[in-house]
Amino acid sequence: MKTIKCNLLIIGAGPAGLAAAIEADRLGIRDILLLERNDELGGILQQCIHDGFGLQRFKEQLSGPAYAQRFIDEIKQSNVEIKLRTMVIELHQDKSCYAINSEDGVLEIHPQAVILAMGCRERTRNQVFILGDRPGGIMTAGTLQRYMNIEGLIPGRKAVILGSGDIGMIMARRMKLEGIEVEGVYEIMPRPGGLQRNVFQCLQDFDIPLHLSTSVKSTHGKYHLEGVTVVAVDENLKQIAGTERFIACDLLVLSVGLIPENELSEMAQIPISTVTKGPVVDNNLMTQVDGIFAAGNVTSVFDLVDYVSASGETAARGAANYIREEKQSATSIDVLAGKNVTSLIPMKYRKNGQALELYFRSKSIIRAASVHIMQQGQEIYKRKFQIVRPEEMIKLQLKADLVAAINPRQAITVEIRENGRVSDE
Repeated sequence: MKTIKCNLLIIGAGPAGLAAAIEADRLGIRDILLLERNDELGGILQQCIHDGFGLQRFKEQLSGPAYAQRFIDEIKQSNVEIKLRTMVIELHQDKSCYAINSEDGVLEIHPQAVILAMGCRERTRNQVFILGDRPGGIMTAGTLQRYMNIEGLIPGRKAVILGSGDIGMIMARRMKLEGIEVEGVYEIMPRPGGLQRNVFQCLQDFDIPLHLSTSVKSTHGKYHLEGVTVVAVDENLKQIAGTERFIACDLLVLSVGLIPENELSEMAQIPISTVTKGPVVDNNLMTQVDGIFAAGNVTSVFDLVDYVSASGETAARGAANYIREEKQSATSIDVLAGKNVTSLIPMKYRKNGQALELYFRSKSIIRAASVHIMQQGQEIYKRKFQIVRPEEMIKLQLKADLVAAINPRQAITVEIRENGRVSDE
């Protein structure tokens, strides 16, 4: 068994892992090891051939591979050691881990710090309780995306899409362009689950129907999908009897949400948030296990890749300070999600003299909204928004001078108000 010692181990070479590796190298950290289980760098970006990436970071519209290539070109000029086709199979609380590949066999790795950047996975049919057999022709939107964009396959002729997540809507457009009939997108919630721009650009512009408050009740077909039954739901998401409708199709695409990859986090006994489904992290993106950091969709599902890359850089700065043993506040305070706020990152604040970045979502659609950050009943920050939506993540950055005024012994709360009041929705 080969043993490797390094300063920083980064697991996953998607947008978060690449940004973290480049930032750590820029900060002067040496002996950085980047592990990726796929054949190439870039993660999920390599199959996202649509544009819309990089609007914030690069001020231009890029495809997923083009966005990834910007970082790949940069990392090739760095001192980062990269191992592709390498799978991490164990991670321990002391930061040691085991990985495996075909060239080295089993690797025992002992880093000073670890950044988790494994991304997220899609929810499957079993998690949305659809009745029926398990015929061919049922797949997640990400699987369909790989089949069509990477493998060049056409998996069906008439499709129904369950869920209005971003990839589901993007693949509805992609199928329409390739000649597949898209009967419609069915969403159990009363509003779309993805970005508004995708509703307009992918569905409305291509005349693809969006059916809200409607779900797939059952599938039909023993060996290959022959059709599905859809049904309307009420405000409590309960199926309404008598509203069933059969649709003949040979492809059911599931776009029903994403879940952070938690296997390695759970192996290392890292506490997991019941809200974000990812590790509990502080403002340095360090988990509750000393020296293990997390970035990108492994912490919470982001909607913009620009935010994922930014979180990777934040984790790299935190890891660099940890490796150098730069003095950090010994105690942390809670960062709490107040009224109408969910999926808040970070959940802990440790004073470090740097700006504080907050990512969160609203629980409901609110117009004329204002975000307030409170401590001991005192407002320390306020920002107004024309509208906030649950499907669109909000990013706030509190400048260092403002953060310096935060009492390191009292929790801070983030809340969203409507017309100066806390919303009860």
